[in-house]
Amino acid sequence: MDPVRRTLRRLALETRAAEIAEAAAVLPLMFMMLLGIFWFGQAFSIYGAITRAAQDGARAGAAPTCSTCAPSATSAAANAVAAVNSDLLASKLDPTRIPAPSSTPTFTACTGGTNTCATVPGSNVCVQGPVQLSQTATGGTGVCGISVSFQYPFQFWLPFTSLNKQRILLTTSASVRTETQ
Repeated sequence: MDPVRRTLRRLALETRAAEIAEAAAVLPLMFMMLLGIFWFGQAFSIYGAITRAAQDGARAGAAPTCSTCAPSATSAAANAVAAVNSDLLASKLDPTRIPAPSSTPTFTACTGGTNTCATVPGSNVCVQGPVQLSQTATGGTGVCGISVSFQYPFQFWLPFTSLNKQRILLTTSASVRTETQ
């Protein structure tokens, strides 16, 4: 038993190649952290892009289109969806990947408006308007506007974690007061 103890003691006191063993233990963890930072950064970048697209879409849908034309919800929805698609394409995101809305924000419809999603062929962007964005202190009608909401899919790639190939839906919504001429 004495030779075994001497061998174990000598190995415990030996420090040659300790750096290699430490690097082998630390580098995979550091690599996973860098991958996580990269993929969460990608998700945050996409979230910023879709939020900006929703804001621009709501702004485009709320702007008056024509003073002599009859205003309609479909033209406002078409303007909003066109602005959303334009912003997504500028951010190198595919507008056709937007899934059908699973839930929509709840608003009270203003006079002549609807609180359901306006449909634009070929798009799953939910445009609601004119809807009531706020109420007055007396409970009367407040500011009317337009709301744009949609979701965009994102898939993580973090091997050896529960987030590997996990698909999440990034949700965004924007509301803007309707402009008058």
